[in-house]
Amino acid sequence: MADADEAALRREIAALGPWFHNIDLGGGVTTAPDHFLGDYPAVKWRRFADALPADLTGRSVLDIGCNGGFYAIAMKRRGAARVVAVDSDERYLAQGRFAAARAGVEIEFRRLSVYDVGALGERFDLVLFMGVLYHLRHPLLALDLIRTHVADGLLVFQSMQRGSRTVAALAPDYDFWDMDQFEEPGYPRLHFVEHAYAGDPTNWWIPNRAATEAMLRASGFRIAAHPEAEVYVCEAAPLPYRGEGPVYPAAPASPSETA
Repeated sequence: MADADEAALRREIAALGPWFHNIDLGGGVTTAPDHFLGDYPAVKWRRFADALPADLTGRSVLDIGCNGGFYAIAMKRRGAARVVAVDSDERYLAQGRFAAARAGVEIEFRRLSVYDVGALGERFDLVLFMGVLYHLRHPLLALDLIRTHVADGLLVFQSMQRGSRTVAALAPDYDFWDMDQFEEPGYPRLHFVEHAYAGDPTNWWIPNRAATEAMLRASGFRIAAHPEAEVYVCEAAPLPYRGEGPVYPAAPASPSETA
């Protein structure tokens, strides 16, 4: 790459920044070389890439919260017939279009919230939901909508996790007065962030490992593989049945009932 071409490319990268995905654009030029997580997300991708089909020929892929497009490009390079990448942030979509054009791959980029995935009106063979859950005010709703409207086969899920890495062995139900299980480090927990975390006010709910796995199951996903600490490969499964509604302890009898 000529010096003038490289300088022009770097100016384009800077104009689209800041970047969260460090994407190799060739010629030794990357989009976020000083990323605080290193060569991210490539460094994470290498740890779970083998858990996904190497050949996606003929398959459709939806990347929800695509950011700069790293994973969408990776899916296209594995031969996916069609990749749709959505994000609610137009800046990330602009980055994704730029990176895809540099990579020479065709990806459909759309501005769309995870809460509106039903508007796509179609289902996909593989859905990516990477690094989005903890940015949502309503994380379980998002998983429910993905399962209901777009996930037909595999879900590849990743979330930042904090708290215990253990998963407690829990009974399917407990008496109202049984409370010790809530003290277990491995009980499913979502940590609520009221203001900001890591300087980011869009970090709302950060699960521990047990909560991540329980939420996936509760939304109708069977965990097929856990190739990396934060990554799960799931299969769409029947939605779990939770009964007709909550069962509360009987209220004390009123004086008129005991008279």
